[in-house]
Amino acid sequence: MTDDNQIKEQQHLDGIMEKLGSAEKRLGSDIAKTKAEAKNINENFFSDFSLNFSNDAEALETAASIQQQQQMLDERRMVERESKNRLATVKRLRVNPYFARIDFQERGEKPETIYIGLGSFTDQNGRFLIYDWRAPISSIYYDGGLGKVSYQTPDGSQEAEVSLKRQFVIKNGEIETMFDTTETIGDQMLLEVLGEKSDTQMKSIVTTIQREQNQIIRDTKAELLFVQGAAGSGKTSAVLQRVAYLLYRYRGNLTASQVIMFSPNQLFADYIGNVLPELGEQNMVQFTYYQYVTRRMPGMKVQNLFEQFEQKQTDLQKQVENVKESREFFAAAQKYATSLESHGVRFRDIKFQGEKFFAKERIADIFYSYNENYHMGNRLQATKERLINMLNRRVEREMKSDWVQNAVQDLSPERIRELQSDGPKEFADSNAEYRFFARKIVMKAFKEIETAISHNHFLNVRGQYVSFLRAIPDLIKLDKFGLSAAQWQAATDEFVEGFRQRKLSMADATPYMHLYDLMIGRHGDRKMRFVFIDEIQDYTPYQLAYLKASFPKAKFTLLGDLNQAIFTGASARGLMTETSKMFPADKTRVIQLTQSYRSTAQVTDFTKAILKSGQKIVAFNRQGPKPTIAQRSDAASLLREVTKQLATNEAAGQTTAIIAKTLEDATAIWEQLRATGQAATLIKSENQRLVDGVIVVPSFLAKGLEFDAIIVWEANATNFGGDDERELLYTICSRAMHRLSIMSSGELSPLLKQIPADLYEEV
Repeated sequence: MTDDNQIKEQQHLDGIMEKLGSAEKRLGSDIAKTKAEAKNINENFFSDFSLNFSNDAEALETAASIQQQQQMLDERRMVERESKNRLATVKRLRVNPYFARIDFQERGEKPETIYIGLGSFTDQNGRFLIYDWRAPISSIYYDGGLGKVSYQTPDGSQEAEVSLKRQFVIKNGEIETMFDTTETIGDQMLLEVLGEKSDTQMKSIVTTIQREQNQIIRDTKAELLFVQGAAGSGKTSAVLQRVAYLLYRYRGNLTASQVIMFSPNQLFADYIGNVLPELGEQNMVQFTYYQYVTRRMPGMKVQNLFEQFEQKQTDLQKQVENVKESREFFAAAQKYATSLESHGVRFRDIKFQGEKFFAKERIADIFYSYNENYHMGNRLQATKERLINMLNRRVEREMKSDWVQNAVQDLSPERIRELQSDGPKEFADSNAEYRFFARKIVMKAFKEIETAISHNHFLNVRGQYVSFLRAIPDLIKLDKFGLSAAQWQAATDEFVEGFRQRKLSMADATPYMHLYDLMIGRHGDRKMRFVFIDEIQDYTPYQLAYLKASFPKAKFTLLGDLNQAIFTGASARGLMTETSKMFPADKTRVIQLTQSYRSTAQVTDFTKAILKSGQKIVAFNRQGPKPTIAQRSDAASLLREVTKQLATNEAAGQTTAIIAKTLEDATAIWEQLRATGQAATLIKSENQRLVDGVIVVPSFLAKGLEFDAIIVWEANATNFGGDDERELLYTICSRAMHRLSIMSSGELSPLLKQIPADLYEEV
């Protein structure tokens, strides 16, 4: 790269920066002017014409004038909103105008040069000075090298000959570095970006999107896009850019509220929360699966992430859980719900003032009085309408009851005025007066019953779920799961004990909610267009089937790493097969990301050696120190090693996370560090935020996060003794970007003993 080229590029950048500055001033002025015009129209809304309703013609003219004024006001507000959006883009571009240049020529056209940035920018004549990274033409930058390339446009495939690809790192209006490359994204550019320090917020990867990541981002055809990616392969980042791309591609037809993402925990949801705003888009709807489930079950205590990780199960409990997490169990719930159309629904009495108002036997008679053409939803709706009619007919009778007469007699003057505010000022006689107040009192009291009817409180959902569990031996071949009917019933007895205290495991929460949806005929959220599920390996087939039913019109993007299955373990391996059965084969696309970018080559080579299938992970050639293993005879010596390592990391300007297996272990090391005067933040809940400085975190909250340096606390044979801990240990170690330090008192984990000695150093 000659100095001449850099001088010319800097001159071009200076011109762009000047135009961006002018645009910022112009847009600021336009916004102030439009705002003043809107204010003026608002203040003088009715002074520009007279209100005249003396006859039909005058009334119509008055209505037309009001409508015209309203249209003018709406137009000014729309112009102001659009100007504010353009101003926000210009301000973003002034920080970093563009990161790439492409010279190309389409067949039969003149050669063109375009610059690509985080948003589009045109001059006052409408000529593009910067193209949005999501524009069709920009895919040339991500998908092809030099020479002939093709890219998709709204009008179909277009061919072009690329003669130059140039990449920039720009800071404060100055070109720091620039590279010409024959590749999609040159290694120099990647090294420049990947060498940066970690942060408490995930950054956009727009400048370094790889070809396979670009396929994820721009896919609009697949109904199921399944992304299997190694730790640090950029799958989550690519999917967030995918959300931004879809909002751009379908602007006007798609809003952020029609896109939902399921994150592994709230800590991670906060970590990624800045990516879309950085790209000028609103954040999509975000939930953890736990939040999604529990918001609809406020009266139940559902097992949280901590309890799920820390639970100790017998072999029988694990077998029962396998049943409840399967697609067979999902199908059984559907079959059982269909049978309820003819018999078996559990009802409860609707009570009023402690007495039965509608007996459950009467509700059952009504529910099953409709013919077989009535399915669950129709049957329930018809029952509710009938109950409301019966309730209304009871008003007249209830008005004569003693409690109502007493209530009318006890009315205070203030209460009389309040009730009479929307009634007659005078009554014909005392009987009319009594009837007016008695009806008001009864209608208010009956509101409680009306609410119970409309909210389905007459359905005994908890009892129904237990009945469903009891029916399972007739609905599923339990021997396939290594269980007998007697074992299942014994496990159900055990479940009922906890259920009486309104406790639900995560394995029961989804089927419980699903059964309720089937009973009330709920057909899911049909407005949601795109569903993204991160860390898919920790979901069960039942949960995925339920989400598919909950968002019937949506396209799904599932991403995860089967090597990081913390909660589902070995069963995660068959997840892709199970999931693909829910979608048409020709609308399913699987993309494998094997290149790991997060960590140095030394860390990646070490972590993949933990796995049996680690050969599928390719390390990016970014160099750093080898991981270290410190094995000490006692915890006090190990603590001194941690303190020493923290000092080394701090001297290198690296942020450190100490990851312990359990919350108990994390709390213990945090307290020991605090006793030595070492400042650190303990992350013990997913509702906390990441902060600068040393962090101590339990393993189940570290999913998806990354840090400059990782210290693995107590990687001994007790904590990581066998094969079932392999994925967990890999997940912990693969959080490290630059430095990995493993600490163990007592015998080292056998999972680490098998790693080749040339991949680490003992300290």
